[in-house]
Amino acid sequence: MYIYLDGDYVQEQDAKVSVFDHGLLYGDGVFEGIRVYDGKIFKCKEHIDRLFEAAKAIMIEIPLTKTEVEEILVTTCKKNTLQKGYIRFVVTRGKGDLGLSPDKCPTPTVFCIASDISLYPAQMYETGMPIITASQRRNKATIVDPQIKSLNYLNNILAKIEANQAGVPEALMLNHDGIVAECTADNVFIIKKGVIYTPPIHVGILDGITRSTVIDIARKVGYTVVEKEFTLFNVYNADECFLTGTGAEVIPVNSVDRRIIGEGVCGPITKQLLEEFHKVASCDGVAVFE
Repeated sequence: MYIYLDGDYVQEQDAKVSVFDHGLLYGDGVFEGIRVYDGKIFKCKEHIDRLFEAAKAIMIEIPLTKTEVEEILVTTCKKNTLQKGYIRFVVTRGKGDLGLSPDKCPTPTVFCIASDISLYPAQMYETGMPIITASQRRNKATIVDPQIKSLNYLNNILAKIEANQAGVPEALMLNHDGIVAECTADNVFIIKKGVIYTPPIHVGILDGITRSTVIDIARKVGYTVVEKEFTLFNVYNADECFLTGTGAEVIPVNSVDRRIIGEGVCGPITKQLLEEFHKVASCDGVAVFE
């Protein structure tokens, strides 16, 4: 496997960062996870834009242009002959010392990994998956804004541990007011009487690119999509529930906290949106192989 690291393409065993890198010491950095479908990098521009916006928010100046980042993404896929899979592009504050001050980190560290991915079993896209509600609350947007896709994922990891301990793949997270926010790595949608609902950004969620894509798809095929606050009561009594994410794509939820959702399988609207998403994903992207 070839990995891009600070200007070079190196083998996995040679891809090393300093133990003084603030990305390692403090989770000080940003990243993007991007899918590759049929030799095309899906929503490449949108991912790059979000990367630069997150870096700006935490005052990291990426030492590359957006065009150069795109070239790195394409070249990393080419070198690994990746037709279908996942790219992780990471920018850290860089090497410093043991102190917190970013002033001691003169040069950001940049690396890019392109590899295969299989997040959930294929059968779950038919049967749906069970999830729980985590006791761990989502970070407040006024403290560490979840719109910043930072390397500090401890909030999500603690909720993921709860999911693992409960024997389910995902955990739903509420904000401090008890409003449904998102899952540990996915955005959440519910459907009631043909209307699709998803939490608004201000409740403390990542503005997911797959989320935005699915909203656009749903509206184009004729569904009403409402970004609105809702609680667990609304989730438990939904006709359908599904999650979206770069890795997850569009995956149905069949139960939440042991409450069966709808018929307990992938509902008709969710199934349609998954099919429509795959159509878009197969043709919307930057080509790796000309």
